[in-house]
Parts: sequence; structure tokens; C-alpha cells
Amino acid sequence: MRLRALLDTDALGLRLLGGEDELDRTVRGVMTTDLRDPSRYLSGGELVLTGLAWRQGATDSERFVQILVQNGVAALAAGEAELAGVPDDLVVACARHRLPLFAVDESVAFASITEHVVRQVSGERAGDLAAVVDRHRRMMTAGPAGGGPDVVLDLLGTDLDLRAWVLAPTGRLIAGPKAAAPALSAETCARLAAEHLAAARTGRRGPYRVVLDGTAYSLFPIRRGPAEAEATGTAALSDWLLAVEADAGEWPEERLDLLQGVTQLIAVERDRRDAARTVRRRLAQEVLELVQAAAPPAEIAARLRVAAPVLLPGLGTAPHWQVVVARVESGARPDTGLSAKDGDGAPVARSLLEEILVDPLATGPEPSDRIAVAHIGDEAVALVPLAAVAAEHGGAEAEILADALLATVRDPLSAGLGEDGRLTIGVSAAVHSAEGLRGALEEARHARRVAAARPGRVSAAGHQELASHVLLLPFVPDDVRRAFTARLLDPLREYDRRHRAELIPTLEAFLDCDGSWTRCATRLHLHVNTLRYRVGRIEQLTGRDLSRLEDKLDFFLALRMS
Repeated sequence: MRLRALLDTDALGLRLLGGEDELDRTVRGVMTTDLRDPSRYLSGGELVLTGLAWRQGATDSERFVQILVQNGVAALAAGEAELAGVPDDLVVACARHRLPLFAVDESVAFASITEHVVRQVSGERAGDLAAVVDRHRRMMTAGPAGGGPDVVLDLLGTDLDLRAWVLAPTGRLIAGPKAAAPALSAETCARLAAEHLAAARTGRRGPYRVVLDGTAYSLFPIRRGPAEAEATGTAALSDWLLAVEADAGEWPEERLDLLQGVTQLIAVERDRRDAARTVRRRLAQEVLELVQAAAPPAEIAARLRVAAPVLLPGLGTAPHWQVVVARVESGARPDTGLSAKDGDGAPVARSLLEEILVDPLATGPEPSDRIAVAHIGDEAVALVPLAAVAAEHGGAEAEILADALLATVRDPLSAGLGEDGRLTIGVSAAVHSAEGLRGALEEARHARRVAAARPGRVSAAGHQELASHVLLLPFVPDDVRRAFTARLLDPLREYDRRHRAELIPTLEAFLDCDGSWTRCATRLHLHVNTLRYRVGRIEQLTGRDLSRLEDKLDFFLALRMS
């Protein structure tokens, strides 16, 4: 479509502020952004919609317009609500660079302009296929009653002969065509999500083409908007994706534009689901702020009574509660003071935690959300209600286990985090009252720190691990760990290197057998006298006595920290 066609549509309420000579430019798409530098999300020919939140001063306009022009943007439309009008410096910058500029009245929603442009562009470029996109649009705007994304994917199959699925970044299947057979397996979903996240992390533009088990797929990102994830470089970790069983590299431009339009329509469904979580998020934030402020238990309990019916509708008794804490790092190793600034990854961590904690046993058209997630500083914190009866009788839903949370999501998320990125999760024990909630929060935070001290990009720890020496070891400074292990183990390593005496393996087996000479000798296939000789040599080289509990404990810790 041409730019001048936008002015002919009264419902859009656009006013031309500059660029009248450029109105014959072709519009290929639309993008909404308030980023200072949106270049990575531009491919050329877009109408860019902005609320001007990026503008902190007059000099920002020149730089912003330069970026748009360098990326081939067709025109800029600025909302008047944020600054009560379009600033003169932006008008001057657009005139200098010959970029058409429109003003968007505060009564006009950007979504209305987006919908109009997508529909018109698809109609002009795809001819009769525009009817397909229009049908998709009507189904999506009808909401769940109209079938939601599942119906859109069914239409892709019947009208375009394309099998497609909507996946979460964790690999969870969100929607798929009901008529498709065979169904996409959970393993394939996880592999596709991993491929998508790995490609997005490198900065490649979608769609991403991959081949799994001889089948070609094209992966289209479904972006809600990059603003909240831009600071940490982990935007894709909170994006859905559209997986199409086809090689988009062979497609004409018209079909690519159609699929991009479909992703924008599915993004509307994502926004709807996010909006439904707003109340839960607010309740969680209120409760956690009270807990952090050491408010009286009665006040916290009152807020929990409000939260319980929202999270567990129809529950007849007060639930037990469990706390889960998550943190996303996009830079250096966490807890070293070298990572990204506080709070940068919290929105992404919140989105991931909401996704990871979706009830896997839920049935029906939408997943069951039984959680409320807020973020405090650089951590996302989830309040998870557990049915009191199940918790009391040790039912299957009594507690969330840390290992279970990562069972299916570790590989996809590891691919998206890169070499230095990390996701760490801590899980508390269940508590039955407001009095225990503060302790549960601290317990989950400690567990997350234990997880952060482990290797791997994705790691979790539960409250069960806080009653062990593993709680203490991760927080010993590295220089202290090195000095402690060197003092005890270096003499043995050097002796083993020179004499091949296997003193270190002997020490490990002796401690593992609780100092039993017979069991240790049997395990090592040694005579007891040979074992006694080796243990004596260990004691001689280190000046320790392995019959003493204190010395056994020192050796045990040294081996664990080495």
C-alpha cells in the first residue's frame, strides 16, 4: 500500500506533519517501538509507530530518525499522548532526512493502525490469499470463543496447505492444527525451541530454517515487543515462535509477508493472555512487598485470602504456599558483582517462571495458571498455591520439586542463554500460613544461590539441599577454597604423580566406606595390609590422622571443593 492511502482513511485519524513529496512510498509492514535503537527489528519498508518514550531530550530525535532512515523505514507515526503533541525537533529531523512524519491522535490505538496496515498490505501483495489473513484476523479477535490460535493454524492447513504450531520458548506446545497428523512430539518441540533460541541469540533475522530428522521447518519469532528484554540481550527467551513444516527459503515474498502477518495476529493472543495475568502479578507484588517489609502476619494473611480465590477458584480451604525464585543473567557469572545491572533481567525471568510453572496436568483450550509472579530487584518471585488437602496427605501436588521444573526446559533455554547467560532457580518448602512466608522467601533465595554456584547455564536447587554441607560450600571464596584444598591434597597429588600410588582414589574410597577397612579393601580389590600402608602414607604426607572425625571431615570437604 502507498503512504497517501493512510491519509485517506478517516478512522485512523493521522495528520501529515512533513514529507508530502514522499507519500508515494510503499508500506511493506508496521512496527511499534519505543526503543532508542530499534534497528535489529527493522527489515525496510515499515511504518514505524512510536509513543516517544525514547525521547529524553531534543538531541535524541536526530539520532532516532537517522537509524530509521538507514534501515529503509517508509514513514514514522508519532503518538501525541506522551508529550501532548509531536515535538518540533522531531519534525525538523524528519524533514532533514526526507522521512514522512504523521501525528497519531491520542484517541487512536496503535493496534488499530497495525491491523489496518497488515490487512491492506496482505490484500495488495497476495491477492485472493488476503481472504485467508482476514479470516485469521476475525478468528483471533473473536478470542477463545472463536477458537484462538488453534483455529488460525487449522486455516493455515486448509487454505495454504501448511502444518504449523505455536511453541513457547521452553518447547511447550501452545497451539497446533487439530487435523494435523501425526502430532508434533514433545522431543521435537523442545528441539525446535532450542534451534529458535540459538538462532535468535546470534542476531539472525527470522524465519530460521532448520532440518530435524529429515524434515525441514521454518521458525518465525512471535514478538510482543522487544522493549522489556532489550537491556539484557535475552529477548527471545520470552518470545513465542511459529514453527511451520516447510522451507521458507523457497517462498515468494508475498507468502513470507502473509506468515509475518499471522505472527502479528498470534501476538495479539499472547498479549491477551498476559493481560489476564495482570491481577495475579499485582497480588503477588503486594504480598511480597508486605513480606519484605516485615508486615504483621495478620495483614499478610488478609492479602493471601484475597489471592487464593483468584489463583485457585472454587478452593474450599486455604491453600499451602510455596515460593520459587528465578534470576536470568546475560553477562558474567551471577553473584560475583560482575553481572548486568540490577533488575535488567527481572521481566524476562518473570516471563520464564510463568511459563515453566504452567500446570502440566491442565486440560482444555488454555493452560492452568495457578501462580502469581512478581519481581523484586533482579529476581522474579512466584507464589505457588498448593491445595491444603494434597499437601497434608503427601499428594502428587503437595510440592513443586526443583529437578522437575527443569526436566523438559533445560536444553531449549540453555541454547538461548549463550556462553555467559544463566538461569538459576530456587524452590522453598511448602508453608501453611502467612507466618512462614518470609522464611519461605529467604529459603528459596538461598536455594537459588546454591544453584548459581553450580556449573551449567540452567540450574535449580530445592529446599532439601539446604540441610547439607552443599549449602556452605558454594559460598566459600575461591581463594580460600584453593588454599584449603592445596594444603591437604597437593602433597598426595604430587606423590601420585611421581609414584603412581593412587593415594587420592584410595582416600576417596576410604571416606566413602565410612572408614571401614574391610569394605574399602574389597571395593579397591586390595589386601587390607596394602590399604593400611596407603592410608598410613596419606597420614604421613599430610600430618593428619584418619581415625579422627575432624580430619576425615577436612579431607571430605577438600575433595568436594577440588
